[in-house]
Amino acid sequence: MDPECSRLLPALCAVLADPRQPVADDTCLEKLLDWFKTVTEAGSSVLLLQENPCLVELLFQVLKPQDLSSGVLAFSLRLAGILAAQEDCFQYLQQGELLLGLFGESGLLGRAAWISPTVRSGWIQGLRSLAQHPSALHFLSGCGALGTIFSLQGDPSLFVASAAGQLLAHILILSMQGQAEGHPSPQAHDWPACAQQIVGHMEESLRSAATPQVTQALNVLSTTFGHCHGPWTQVLWVRLSPLVACLLKKDPVPAAHSLVDLLLSVARSPVLSSDCSLWETLAQTLSHLSCTQAGPLALGVLKLQDCPQALRAEAFGVLLQPLACILKAAAQAPGLPGTALGKGDAAVVDVLLSSKSACVGLLCQTLAHVELLQPMPQCPSPWPQAALLEAVVTILRFCNGSAVPTSDVGGRLCVVLAGCVRVQRAALDFLGTLSQGMGSEELVTQVFAVLLEYLRSPDSSPTVLKKAFQATLGWLQGSPRPPGCCDMDPHNQLFLRELLPVLQKRLCSPCWEVRDSGLEFLTHMARCWGGQAGFRHILLASEVPKLTEQLLQDPESYVRASAVTAMGQLSSQGLRASPASTEHPGGQQKSLLLDLLHVLSADPEGFPRRAAMQVCTEWLRDGHAEVAEDPEQFVAMVLQVASQDLDWEVRAQGLELALVFLAQILGQPTAHCPYATAPPEAAPPARLDEALQALCRVRLFEFAFRALFDCDRPVAQKSCDLLLFLRARAAPCSSPQEAGSSPDVASVEAVLQRWRAGQQGQPLEDLEPKAVMAVLRSMDLEGLRGALAESSDHVEKSPRSLLQDMLATVGILGENEADCY
Repeated sequence: MDPECSRLLPALCAVLADPRQPVADDTCLEKLLDWFKTVTEAGSSVLLLQENPCLVELLFQVLKPQDLSSGVLAFSLRLAGILAAQEDCFQYLQQGELLLGLFGESGLLGRAAWISPTVRSGWIQGLRSLAQHPSALHFLSGCGALGTIFSLQGDPSLFVASAAGQLLAHILILSMQGQAEGHPSPQAHDWPACAQQIVGHMEESLRSAATPQVTQALNVLSTTFGHCHGPWTQVLWVRLSPLVACLLKKDPVPAAHSLVDLLLSVARSPVLSSDCSLWETLAQTLSHLSCTQAGPLALGVLKLQDCPQALRAEAFGVLLQPLACILKAAAQAPGLPGTALGKGDAAVVDVLLSSKSACVGLLCQTLAHVELLQPMPQCPSPWPQAALLEAVVTILRFCNGSAVPTSDVGGRLCVVLAGCVRVQRAALDFLGTLSQGMGSEELVTQVFAVLLEYLRSPDSSPTVLKKAFQATLGWLQGSPRPPGCCDMDPHNQLFLRELLPVLQKRLCSPCWEVRDSGLEFLTHMARCWGGQAGFRHILLASEVPKLTEQLLQDPESYVRASAVTAMGQLSSQGLRASPASTEHPGGQQKSLLLDLLHVLSADPEGFPRRAAMQVCTEWLRDGHAEVAEDPEQFVAMVLQVASQDLDWEVRAQGLELALVFLAQILGQPTAHCPYATAPPEAAPPARLDEALQALCRVRLFEFAFRALFDCDRPVAQKSCDLLLFLRARAAPCSSPQEAGSSPDVASVEAVLQRWRAGQQGQPLEDLEPKAVMAVLRSMDLEGLRGALAESSDHVEKSPRSLLQDMLATVGILGENEADCY
């Protein structure tokens, strides 16, 4: 421990033990515990106590009947547990029966402070830290702590109850691991006393008629089987599985959620997955649980690696039952495979029609589960793509009222699901996922038709419209192209002709979220199909490009940002609305670069300016026509504006643009990563000299040096990386003696010193390449990068600072001694 910390510790312990002193902040106490944990992990806890006896005195003070705060009591209990985690320190503390006083039945349990959940939680966490060795197990067995832990499983505080269950699982695993070292698979009668008590308690709980007690036992077992895969767990499962199976005979099945967690935890264990009776229990559970409860179990079963095929098929059928009922209600055929349209279906229909909340919950759960399953390696084969498409299209039509059901159940579902945004969002998400598969031409036509219905409908909420745009994009991207054809599919082109008038309408929506979603959709379409003749013709024949340009003036900053991105993409693909079209071949197109510079310099919000900087960077990287005319002038204008921006992300993006320019003029591939360990190849001397002259002309060095001392750390880090990259390229071609003592170098270094001190007003004069390289060689950029990598509060996070701050709050330190950050 740091000597200064040892000097401050006695005063702090005295403050904590004094009920008259103000209570330390809980966050400070938590940080203090973290520090003690670090200290004990690095060395001997006994030595720590011998060198700092004030810690033991603090723990003894807690035993005295005084009115200490619950926070200090909990801190002391957790500290005792951290110290006693080492067995020799456990024995050291036991000499004065300190641990018995803190954790035994005669200690805090009978005092008024025990009513505080903070104290009970501290007591459990202290025991959790302490229970690391055989001596701790004997202590727990003999001091009556296990009985208290059993009772705390039902604590009114959920945090305390959960921690108690986890502690029981930890104690059981610890006791059995020690026992199993000499006996690979010990029988139940050979188990240690702690394990016998815990397992006996769980057996009693599993037999209980009270659901909370059953839940507690199942949760402890789930944690145990999930964290330990020793041979002894097989003996434990054989002993308890009959009691678990008995739960299935009750109606309804108690603690169904916890039962599902336990069975999946056991099934994932490599020790138990070969047990045939386990698979039988899983199959019985699938048939006994309600459809809502069985869904998570079915999904979990389908994720298992070693699951028998018959059980997988049964689980998949259970998972798809709600969708099969939807198809049946709409009189669709052939339905989903593996689903018996009998008693099970009747039960599912009952749930769907019981209430709106039950129907919505079941459908959303089912759609989410099947969506998760599709991309997984364990996805069932064959995958019922066609039936799933029919089901999800039917659900969407039930929701928007366009379905024409032919049964009473279908009519009632139309009423229940009408306008349900939650189901619409889930169904559109799933529909987008299904775009990765195939479908017949008739089904794909239905998909595009229902998507168009949602995009057109004035009743579609902004979030539903966003999901509909995303699903539409997925289906457009997933559609197969004819062999040898690089253009859009003809069916997709027909769909686009219907879609673009809808997009035009959405770009004029009074709701800014809708305008924003439309612009994002347009940007993705232009990126995917901007080079294809069919798409270009349809887009340029519409008003969409013109409306997009008008949205650069939108009152909402998010929309302006999306409009900037969309216009940047359209311009890159030559898709801007302009007089220079087939109808007006002699017209002049307004420069979008001027609009971007106006956004950068005049927009009051950060989002549009960030988007403008990203577009400028992409244009430079891709060789956009407006940039290629004069790249130096373009970079100079953009960097000049970016350097004055108050948004650090704009300045950081400016450095990204500078790096792209630097890589281009040096002939370095733009894919090079400045963080790579291998240095970049050196540039030829002639090219390097030309490049440095160009960098000086665009005032890139002034921008980078100013950013090097930026108050925002990410900007300074990016600048440091850029200058290191340049120095690595230039170092082999320059001599350390060049310009080393010239007046130019001295003036540059003087300005940089003032910038480092925060005086950013003075500009750099016109720079000479040799002077710049001399300054770069003289700077400790590696050291600066290391300093920037540290957190901004690394000094204030030190233990010494923490102790000083805690003492300063009670006036122990003088005003100038505290490190009050």
